[in-house]
Amino acid sequence: MVGLDSSHLLRDKILCFSSRSHMNNQHRKTSFSLSLNQMKLPIQRTLAFASARGKGEATFSDNTSTECTWSFDFPDSKDAMSHLKSEADLSGSNGANNVASVLEKLNALRSHLLAAEKWNASQLHLCDSKYLECATNLVHYMALRSLDIEQLNSHLASLGLSSLDNNNLDVLAHLNASINLLMNDQNAVTEPWTNVYPKGKSTKKNDKGRVLSYKESLLGKPREGRSTHIMVTVGEEATLSETFITDILKAGTSIIRINCAHGDPSIWGEIIKRVRRTSQMLEMPCRVHMDLAGPKLRTGTLKPGPCVMKVSPKKDAYGNVVSPALVWLCLTGTEPPSHVSTDATISVEDQDFLAAIQIGDSIRLCDARGRKRRLRISKEFHVFNSTGFVAECFDTAYIESGTELSVKGKKGRRLVGQVVDVPPKESFVRLKVGDLLVITREGLLDEPSVTVPGAHRLTCPSGYLFDSVKPGETIGFDDGKIWGVIKGTSPSEVIVSITHAGPKGTKLGSEKSINIPQSDIHFKGLTSKDIKDLEYVASHADMVGISFIRDVHDITVLRQELKKRKLDDLGVVLKIETESGFKNLSLILLEAMKYSNPVGVMIARGDLAVECGWERLANIQEEIIAICKAARVPVIMATQVLESLVKSGVPTRAEITDAANAKRVSCVMLNKGKNIVEAVSMLDTILHTKLIYKKPDSENLH
Repeated sequence: MVGLDSSHLLRDKILCFSSRSHMNNQHRKTSFSLSLNQMKLPIQRTLAFASARGKGEATFSDNTSTECTWSFDFPDSKDAMSHLKSEADLSGSNGANNVASVLEKLNALRSHLLAAEKWNASQLHLCDSKYLECATNLVHYMALRSLDIEQLNSHLASLGLSSLDNNNLDVLAHLNASINLLMNDQNAVTEPWTNVYPKGKSTKKNDKGRVLSYKESLLGKPREGRSTHIMVTVGEEATLSETFITDILKAGTSIIRINCAHGDPSIWGEIIKRVRRTSQMLEMPCRVHMDLAGPKLRTGTLKPGPCVMKVSPKKDAYGNVVSPALVWLCLTGTEPPSHVSTDATISVEDQDFLAAIQIGDSIRLCDARGRKRRLRISKEFHVFNSTGFVAECFDTAYIESGTELSVKGKKGRRLVGQVVDVPPKESFVRLKVGDLLVITREGLLDEPSVTVPGAHRLTCPSGYLFDSVKPGETIGFDDGKIWGVIKGTSPSEVIVSITHAGPKGTKLGSEKSINIPQSDIHFKGLTSKDIKDLEYVASHADMVGISFIRDVHDITVLRQELKKRKLDDLGVVLKIETESGFKNLSLILLEAMKYSNPVGVMIARGDLAVECGWERLANIQEEIIAICKAARVPVIMATQVLESLVKSGVPTRAEITDAANAKRVSCVMLNKGKNIVEAVSMLDTILHTKLIYKKPDSENLH
């Protein structure tokens, strides 16, 4: 074993990765300057790794009042091991010499990993016992990533060995196995200590077992024959249907997600009650995940539109009716059967009115414009203790709450019913390129300090926006559907010029995301609303999602709140949706492992793409999965999975491939939409269909 007090020997081993000319001409930041004795002192300790992957920094504090600063200092250069290219070509070199050379480099790399582990021993000892192996392996992985090992991997491949970053689950065991194999092949021991490397307890079976236990502690045990969980976001719509929760659970959902940014405890409670009841009735385990809103910037709530609905038949290019609009006519709260598809729902409260209706009847009404219209009853369905009808409408009608419906009853007497519960139209502003948008502090919309002729106006409830942004910075709305440039700011208003929108304009409504990638906005880890909602989550949910995690400080704040409430068993999902959250992920996970709560990571691809750039998203996703694999932490992939199917009923080819690639993660999240049941069913099939290789017919080969 090589200790830190033998730093000169270790430095020589590590620097064997660099050519003599590289050592003479360039500065290399791979150093281990602290001795074991120094590590006991209450001074700052810096861990520096050299790589080309980025920078991250975090400060840790513990009960010993020892402050520890970890930093990953990655030069942009990728030539850390460029000397390998100038060495003798493998095909022309002596085999024994090549094996000896590779062994020397592997031994030096092993020393590098062990030094990194010892360097961080004081912090690793603070980790919860069940996460100690995970944290240690993550340190090994980050130490491995700090070096450019591409050429070394090529050498290993030429010797018939797998690359060093192929097995993230136990980095040191994989490295030990490679060294032992080469030593056996060489049939000679080059140094006295190289033959004592343990093979370790790591096997593919053990690795998978460990990962499975961490996954099950957070997400629950997968259903029989399943390995990947399906999470579905639900909202108030789940309380309006008696069958919705049943349908999505039967389709394959095993986790229900509630976003605390929307709704209130009364709605959340009703959803959770239905989930628990249905899960028990169907004997299908289903956990509840609740996302705290976090310090996310959103548009304010617009005034609701009029309570009116448009019922319109399908027409051809000449305006002729091709097929009538289908209307579901029922008592308030009665959903149509799952196999019945309609264009609109008209609710009434009068049971006697519905009892008088028969198939073939014509229901007369005068719509919101004063136009006389008719609904022809075509089908009748018995739903639970009520009856509903499908009616055909051949003319466009605008129906509002209070619209009178009349039907001829028995003995020629006409019965009248009233339409109720027509939902308000969603309010929005339609933004086009070149438009001006004025964003005002919430509560000040009616008292603008600046009058901008022709500008659209919205509010934002967060003061961070007005306190931090500067003219010239870019600003995105609704997950990047709309982009603009900030033209002016004041303590209460921000003026934006729209630079990107759809050809016919793009709608921007209430509670849509706002992103300012270039701005240095300093958010608090947990908002006052988050802390208040955490009380509810703790007593009702199985896991909590922490939005907009940025650095170790956010984890420290979370840890304090969980400890204060003695929430040692509540699952914690860290949502990575910012550039800083991605860069600090390894440090964030190491800090999260200091407490016993089950922990996981959600790749929130919506905000992540807007914050980091669309073109980087795929690589960032791969990096997050690799880091979490090394930490043995379950990963949830979220945002726009099968979105076209959820919204329109037809998926794109790219979405199918995206969903299939999600087999590598522990859980996949679907957002809500009118075709969510079909989407869950298809995702379940995609995730759990095994590829069956069929041997080609030999007769067809000729």
